[in-house]
Amino acid sequence: MALHITGDTAADALLTDNPLALLVGMLLDQQVAMETAFAGPRKLHERIGSVDAETIAGYDPEALVEAFRQTPAVHRFPGSMAGRVQTLCQRIVDEWGGDAAALWTSGDPDGREVLKRLKALPGFGEQKAKIFLALLGKQYGYAGSGWHEASAPYGEDGAFRSVADIVSPESLAKVRETKKAMKAAAKAQK
Repeated sequence: MALHITGDTAADALLTDNPLALLVGMLLDQQVAMETAFAGPRKLHERIGSVDAETIAGYDPEALVEAFRQTPAVHRFPGSMAGRVQTLCQRIVDEWGGDAAALWTSGDPDGREVLKRLKALPGFGEQKAKIFLALLGKQYGYAGSGWHEASAPYGEDGAFRSVADIVSPESLAKVRETKKAMKAAAKAQK
């Protein structure tokens, strides 16, 4: 398994090898391009030396904001997103022993349980949790029963709705087209 989300080999390798990096990338995926969001953990790693829940949770908040602000910025809203990432990491430390993968591995959970666990995280609403669950199932080796249903409609095979479907530059283009069409349809309904 190797993820190909950002177009940057080192950033994609970190996402592939580090479950927390993948979770942080998903958290950052709002109001910025997907590639920018998912490249964020690599920038953090370069600036603070680690993408580890304990390290980020215990990092000086002002220094973390500065790491987010350095050019190129980790996110277009460095202050608020640094705080959200730190809060997420603290939750992973407190509830999952610092192991982000425990969200989908501890106790052999089914898709509905993983969705429930994801939705309990700060910054993960229904849609973000479903997209992340679909990403786990489609590309990250998670095979818990019922994940397709729990992540619907993002878990559908052959759909190009989200980051869960990005495996190449071509699939990224298809996801962008689908999102553009969905926004246009929603706008037309208003």
